[in-house]
Amino acid sequence: MQVKMWGTRGSIATPGPETARYGGNTSCVQVTGREGTVLVLDAGSGIRRMPAGLAPNVKRVDVLLTHLHMDHILGLGFFGPLYNPGMEVHIWGPASTTLDLRTRLNRYLSPPLFPVHLRDLPCKLALHDVPRADFDIGEFHISATTVCHPGPTVGYRIASGPTVMAYMPDHEPALGVTSFPMRKEWTSGFPVARGVDLLLHDTQYTDSEYADRVGWGHSTFQQSIRFADLCGAKRLVAVHHDPTHSDTDLDEMISLAIAAAQPKFPVVGAQEGVVFNLGPDANPPRPLIGP
Repeated sequence: MQVKMWGTRGSIATPGPETARYGGNTSCVQVTGREGTVLVLDAGSGIRRMPAGLAPNVKRVDVLLTHLHMDHILGLGFFGPLYNPGMEVHIWGPASTTLDLRTRLNRYLSPPLFPVHLRDLPCKLALHDVPRADFDIGEFHISATTVCHPGPTVGYRIASGPTVMAYMPDHEPALGVTSFPMRKEWTSGFPVARGVDLLLHDTQYTDSEYADRVGWGHSTFQQSIRFADLCGAKRLVAVHHDPTHSDTDLDEMISLAIAAAQPKFPVVGAQEGVVFNLGPDANPPRPLIGP
């Protein structure tokens, strides 16, 4: 599979010269299979440019939302395939005990926040609550598990044959523990990330920032590296960069985290436009560096 970063920022889009290298758009990742199946992970502001990466013959796109916080759905109304009558678009999101996915998305995709209703979109649109059981989309076998973050939130595990990736851009597995990590079976997100070839994981805070933000639903670089090590991930990509962190800040944070943790697997910071090719015939992992 091929994994392309279209949005790497968390909380709010932060375009500008100080964020140009890692990117200022909020969460969006394109996953394309060998047979042409296309998944879009989250619909942050990065999704606006994502259709440029679609092959001309693609007629179906599946958008998998981890949760419905604004930074993960604010680009949905600007997603070109929604306005194409010849396109089939499936939107998947975590289930709620009170409202269905359509009702919750309509809170944003309707006036006064947005001029177009979901019901008026010309594409062939289908909405799905993410099932508790594993499910298949094209060549991909997918499982989703509720993870530690305010509101209904899932992490996705996506497999194509022996190749597996995991996506958890908003995740706080260290919440409520005196020492992290603890045992695997007690760690939020472990079933999603176990033994994956590529882990895209929340690394929003430094250790000092996290001390004042416990319970906000995010991780530090050190926690993310420890989590990846606990899960046996083969490569870690740091995502959901804090809006206050410039490119220079992120360079330093990643380098310091790697120097302190000495991970046995590659650790890199997600940058908009970067592509990761996964599979038996893909390029070998990058060395132990930051950006």
